[in-house]
Amino acid sequence: MMKLYYSPGACSLGIHMLLEEIGAPFEAVMTNLREGAQFKPEFTSVNPKSKVPTLAREDGSVLTEFPAIAFWLAASYPKAGLMPDSADAVARAIEATDYAVATVHMQGFSRIFRPVNFAPSEADHEAVKARGTEIFTKGLKNLDAALEGRDFFADSFSFGDAAPFYISFWAAERLKMELPGRLAAHYASMRARPSVQRALQREGLA
Repeated sequence: MMKLYYSPGACSLGIHMLLEEIGAPFEAVMTNLREGAQFKPEFTSVNPKSKVPTLAREDGSVLTEFPAIAFWLAASYPKAGLMPDSADAVARAIEATDYAVATVHMQGFSRIFRPVNFAPSEADHEAVKARGTEIFTKGLKNLDAALEGRDFFADSFSFGDAAPFYISFWAAERLKMELPGRLAAHYASMRARPSVQRALQREGLA
C-alpha cells in the first residue's frame, strides 16, 4: 500500500486529508520534524530533500512536493472526484495550490517560524518575522478574494482545496488569527468533512 510520510500539523496535513478522501489503503508514517527526523538516514533514504509530505507509492516509487502529490492523487483516483471537470477549473485548483504553498507558506509562514533561514543574524529576525506576517496576512486576503461567488477554489470540492485548508489551519489554530469571511466559511466546511476529521484525529490534532 501507499505510505504517507507526514509530521503532525505540517503541510502534509493537506495530503493526509486527500488520502482519506480517496479511501485507498495507506500507511501514515510519522516524521518528527522538530526532532530532525527528516535529516536522518531512515528518511533521507526515501526523500533526500528532507521534506514532508512524501508519498511512497504502491510500485515503490516516491513522489515529493505538495502540488505534484495532490495532482497525482486526483488524477489517479478519479472516482474520488478530486479532479475538476474543466480545464479552467483544473487551472484554478492548481492556482490555489501553488499560491498557498509557494507564497503564503514558503514566503510568509516560513519567515514567521524559521527566520534564521532568511537572515542568519538574530538581530534581523524580528524584521523577518514582521515581513512574514505581512505576506501571510495578504495571502489570506487573496485566498479569500479567490472564493468570491463560490464555495471552493474550483467549481466544486477538489484537490485545490487541500493546500488552502492547511494554511487556514495554521492561521486559525497556530497563529490564532481571524480568517476573512469567505475563507472562514471554507475552513468551517473543510473541518466538517469526515476525511478532514479522520486526518486530524490520526495526527492527534482533533
